[in-house]
Amino acid sequence: MAGHSKWSNIKRRKAKVDEKRGRVFTKLGKEIYVAARRGGGDPDANPALRTAIARARELNMPMDNINRNIAKATGELEGVDYEEVSYEGYAAEGVAVLLMTLTDNRNRTAPEIRYLFSRHGGNLGEAGCVAWMFDRKGLLTISRAELSMDPEEMMLLSIEEGAEDVRDEEDTIEVVTAPEELDRIKDVLSEHGIKCDTAEVTMIPNSTVPVTDKTTAEKILNLLNVLEDHDDVQNVYANFDIPGEIIQQLEEA
Repeated sequence: MAGHSKWSNIKRRKAKVDEKRGRVFTKLGKEIYVAARRGGGDPDANPALRTAIARARELNMPMDNINRNIAKATGELEGVDYEEVSYEGYAAEGVAVLLMTLTDNRNRTAPEIRYLFSRHGGNLGEAGCVAWMFDRKGLLTISRAELSMDPEEMMLLSIEEGAEDVRDEEDTIEVVTAPEELDRIKDVLSEHGIKCDTAEVTMIPNSTVPVTDKTTAEKILNLLNVLEDHDDVQNVYANFDIPGEIIQQLEEA
């Protein structure tokens, strides 16, 4: 899970930069749209929509934007029809890369994604080539610095409440759940005064590829960043394990 954790941290920092450019609102709007189209516009009856709205509010997306996307999804307003398409491929060192996209034209998106892979030292693969390396899970992240109880007690509480795994990742504690248990366990932690930095259903790699060469690590992260920046890409998952000190050096460069 180390690769997932480090890439998630990079993405969270990146989202704060993207927020200033408005790009993150576009991606969040699509996520809200699809969740509402699938399960209806009532967040109380639609857990996926409730989670998408919570993520949007965490990044200060205005409620007008949120409500407008829900209205488009439910037919109250005219809007673009998005299709969910996944892409799979490899970065340098055989690192598996899984993309989730929302597009209104897959004939445009596919060649653009293929180009980004080839331009940055990777290659787009066939459907199913890497998806089997990832498991769909709920993931809660908690900052150790803001934890209001003993970390071991918090980990034990999470396990007792049905969490599948708890990991201590340097300055962050990660709680892995079944997707359908995410909201319930988050609520239990909240009742004990524990604030979660993020709560999301995500794809976690079941194995990782160690990458210790700085140049190779830079090539991998560059590929993931350009894929993340593509307007149709909602989420990027990868199974690298790059030492934290190398990631820090690259971010400071």
